[in-house]
Amino acid sequence: MSFLADPRWGEALAHLPDYLGNHVRVSLAALALGLAVSLPLAILTRNRPAPRGILLALASIVQTVPGLALLALFYPLLLLAASVTLAWFGVSFSAFGFLPAMLALALYSMLPVLRNGIAGLNGIDPALIEAAKGVGMTARQSLVMVELPLALPVMMAGVRTAAVWVIGTATLSTPIGQTSLGNYIFAGLQTQNWVFVLFGCFASALLALAVDQLLGLIESGLRQRSRARTAFGAAGIAALVAATLVPTMGRSSSGYVVGAKTFAEQYVLSALMRDRLQATGLSATARSGLGSSVIFEALKAGDIDLYVDYSGTLWANQLHRTEIKPRAELVAELKTALAKENITLLGELGFENAYALVMPKKKAEALGIRTIADLAAHASTLSIAGDYEFFSRPEWAALQKAYGLQFRAQRQMQPDFMYAAVAGGEVDVIAGYTSDGLIAKYDLVALDDPRHAIPPYDAILLLAPKRAGDERLKTALQPLLGKIDIATMREANLRASGNDANSSPEAVAKWLWGKIKQ
Repeated sequence: MSFLADPRWGEALAHLPDYLGNHVRVSLAALALGLAVSLPLAILTRNRPAPRGILLALASIVQTVPGLALLALFYPLLLLAASVTLAWFGVSFSAFGFLPAMLALALYSMLPVLRNGIAGLNGIDPALIEAAKGVGMTARQSLVMVELPLALPVMMAGVRTAAVWVIGTATLSTPIGQTSLGNYIFAGLQTQNWVFVLFGCFASALLALAVDQLLGLIESGLRQRSRARTAFGAAGIAALVAATLVPTMGRSSSGYVVGAKTFAEQYVLSALMRDRLQATGLSATARSGLGSSVIFEALKAGDIDLYVDYSGTLWANQLHRTEIKPRAELVAELKTALAKENITLLGELGFENAYALVMPKKKAEALGIRTIADLAAHASTLSIAGDYEFFSRPEWAALQKAYGLQFRAQRQMQPDFMYAAVAGGEVDVIAGYTSDGLIAKYDLVALDDPRHAIPPYDAILLLAPKRAGDERLKTALQPLLGKIDIATMREANLRASGNDANSSPEAVAKWLWGKIKQ
């Protein structure tokens, strides 16, 4: 089958109305907010050097913050604000998805608008302003009738730059719960679905190009004083917005939202749970690609209804516990602690996905390494790679404390890329996952942890507080509890790491359900 004939192109196209519509809405809302703040500030500070310098410096600093970091920072800030408004005024709001994405993107849009706004206003011939005063115009009349019309073409150039920046950066809003064209990219990278990655990149680039060209028509219309060009560009923007709104206007809101983190296993499990809910007549959609802390807080706030987490992650990250307890005892304590926050631990799926230090089997045998304790003697000459959060997690600190690990170098990379990197000798050791089928695929070995530095990581199904008494939901999910063993999950994960139509999370979820029913 040729690449262009791959049926995953059709699957990608089916998601386009939802992903593109959400992407356009958050981008245009952010751009509108950025313009509403930036243009008045540009006008107020254009003749005030000190405030103008401070304002531009602050806007420049925002641009130095990586887009994903800026988006992620707004989430805990809004959570805090929501808790304050709830305590003081009895009113709360969702800190998930649209709002943090819009605010962060609005900040990103400000620098080009401020710079071009100030440059456009300050670039007007002073003689024209004096002439306006000479005919009796007030400062406000001069601004509205002379200065802004003359500066508008330069200001529009800043708006064009801001629009392209915002549309591109909006693809990074997926981990904080905002659906966008980034959903293609994040899902594609995690499941090695290169059709999705390419589709997301092309769609984002085409959208940015289309908006830029339409704004360019408006800019040239203003410069040439052509009402037709200006009207055509404005009509094009309006048509684009309408085209993204129409497909979703008649769509009913989903009854249940199934969350998923940022790796292939989670995509498969969320697809499986969504299918089970739909099979029993319940409406459900998946919200994928969420960060570990974001997804838990989203569940607490009711922004998602259910997801699969891991006992060790919650034990270390949410409860901040460092002691290691037997599996059953740890899960029981975790269930009690979660119940205090009205979160239901419905049950275990039957397998464990723990962190493990993994290396090529041949290299481990050559060095006589079977356990992490054996690895510690060689660590100073070896390099290690982990996912984006591993080296800041309590598990890494626990491993270092228990074994005194000091590696020659540390690297961070996409989880699926780590396995190919260690198999190809790019790194010597990786922080892998015990349920990952790529361990067998690349002939790797997971090292034993004799000092039990890493806690148990049983896969557990959590329900949001608002779903605690939802018996239909619990009944629909009951067939999954205790039915997925480690061998089955490893095979599912291996299937999801393929690069064909049968490796999509939806296809693997159907295969997994077939194994569960046997």
